[in-house]
Amino acid sequence: MFSSFFSTAPPVDPNAPNFHPVSSAHPPAELFGELEQKDIEWTCPGGFAVETQTFYHFFEDGTSMMCQVIHSAVGVWYPTIQFTCKIYNPNTKEKTWKSINVSNFVTPPPGLDKRSSKADQFSITHKSKPGSDTPESYTITANLGDDLQITLEVGRPASVPGFKIGKGPTGGFSYFGPDPKNAEGYVVHRFWPRTQATGMLVHNGKAVPVKGSGMFVHAIQGMRPNLVAARWNFAHFQSEQHGGTSAVLMDFTTTDAYGRKGAGSGFVTVSVGALVLGGKLAAVTAETKWPDEEPAASAGVVSRAVHSKTARDQETGYDAPTELVYRWAGPSLVPDAQGPIDGTLSVDVGSPDAYKGLVEKVDVLAEIPYVIKTMVNYVAGTKPYIYQWQNPATLHVNVPAGIIPGVSDKVEVEGTLYNEATFIS
Repeated sequence: MFSSFFSTAPPVDPNAPNFHPVSSAHPPAELFGELEQKDIEWTCPGGFAVETQTFYHFFEDGTSMMCQVIHSAVGVWYPTIQFTCKIYNPNTKEKTWKSINVSNFVTPPPGLDKRSSKADQFSITHKSKPGSDTPESYTITANLGDDLQITLEVGRPASVPGFKIGKGPTGGFSYFGPDPKNAEGYVVHRFWPRTQATGMLVHNGKAVPVKGSGMFVHAIQGMRPNLVAARWNFAHFQSEQHGGTSAVLMDFTTTDAYGRKGAGSGFVTVSVGALVLGGKLAAVTAETKWPDEEPAASAGVVSRAVHSKTARDQETGYDAPTELVYRWAGPSLVPDAQGPIDGTLSVDVGSPDAYKGLVEKVDVLAEIPYVIKTMVNYVAGTKPYIYQWQNPATLHVNVPAGIIPGVSDKVEVEGTLYNEATFIS
């Protein structure tokens, strides 16, 4: 019983790297890791972990919808499972927000595998049709109260495989702690960067058929959320132009505790993204921004979310973005259209007192369950906020011939952007 006092493990160098980003783990030609069945199965991890499946869509009238299942484990507590849904109509500015703690959550449901799940209030059923134009799909049904019921069929086109950064079982993972094989924590994301959805929303008794494009992401934060990151950025752009276009980017910036020289060398940014052009997965991007290095403007692979202009938001106390620039660059994944691909999207979101397209400023602590609050020791005086916007946007891309029919250099794609900027501390 005293053996732990006399550990024979070698002491850890306090200046050794204690963060191992997925964005630095793979060379440019090996960034694309095609998803396997296991990658989108529920793991329901214990300890301190949050696992999510999130579906984002834009419908034909401009309305956006986000549906998310959140599995939150808090030490020895029984996990909390939530179903959240946000619907936003930019024409009427009407917002519908639902967040319910579900009962009798099960994965896998009888006769299905762990890609599917169900509870008393919802079911999400994964279906496989190998060899078809839509080899994978999810059927989502949810009864979120008397005023909102959802039925949605979400399909992944065969020409847009799901991806993670890097192949194999460790693909997609960033690890926290000196030893990745015995990590203190981890973050992993797996994406379907373009999906097609059809279905029905019943809102306040009125049935509305819906159809549109979107994306899906399965993510796990295997660590207390306040230790994982100080900042997050997310961009989701969709367009029906040029055979179907999407641009997806997610990044997070570590706290000061995790970096390549141990505690105090943090604020490392890990960025992951993808471009779907001409209805095909054209590029996957990943990049690490170290705090003591300026990123190269001419890097072969670029994955960046930049708050190019900011202003102090008196309500939250943060220097919030007023303009954001997203950039993707990398080698083409299309076999018969090789060459570099480069895309940029800039959006002016206005000032904190007069935002353009602001869906919501989310006070995170007001939304998360009480048991999760007890494990998140935020610095006194700081409040985590998520800024959410939706605006028309233009993606500027340079492509080699053969990716977009009739295009062999520059093209502008008009579409819709949903983006988030999250401040944790």
